[in-house]
Amino acid sequence: MKSIIYLLLLATLCLTACSKSIYNPKSADYSPIVEIQTEYGNMEVQLYASTPQHRDNFVKLVKKGFYDSLLFHRVINNFMIQGGDPASKNAAPNTMLGNGGPGYTVPAEFVDSNVHIKGSLAAARLGDGANPQKASSGSQFYLVQGQKVSNTMLNQVSQRNGIAYTEAQKKAYAEQGGTPHLDGGYTVFGRVISGLEVIDKIAAVATGGGNRPAKDIVMKIKMKKG
Repeated sequence: MKSIIYLLLLATLCLTACSKSIYNPKSADYSPIVEIQTEYGNMEVQLYASTPQHRDNFVKLVKKGFYDSLLFHRVINNFMIQGGDPASKNAAPNTMLGNGGPGYTVPAEFVDSNVHIKGSLAAARLGDGANPQKASSGSQFYLVQGQKVSNTMLNQVSQRNGIAYTEAQKKAYAEQGGTPHLDGGYTVFGRVISGLEVIDKIAAVATGGGNRPAKDIVMKIKMKKG
């Protein structure tokens, strides 16, 4: 298994994953809600019907209890919080995490309307060099914190990545913040609809090597609706 490439604030999110087929999608209008529980509070996350393979894979894992007792193992303030590595369960202190997964990847599902606004749920993945098709990890995900983005900065991202942002997206980036440099490179498949402040609380914790929180942040994820 290849080593994960650990990244800084404006770099790419990467992780190790194997390539096999994934869970079959459900109906086109299925938008379930999951609840991510932590000691810093709970977040309700709605999964997008527009990314059915990621949605159904996440639901499958949640219903199996896959995420229970895993850690938010990588936290970068003003960027994102990342979890979903099964190796993080009961991991010893100072253990470098981020290489684990369920043994398969999920094909990329890029949708123009799904961008990295604050609170977005997106799939981590192996870097472009080893993963030119940008397939997602089967389990690792991140929640976007980011920072407020000016129109000037967003225009630069738009020109560089060939993304035409709508006025609504520009407004959301300016008022809420996010990480637009990741748009078109990582699949966004949901958004926080309650408990957005929990991301800020987790992102502010002290971290050590590999951006792992100095004090473990344990999660539990359950179905809330759907």
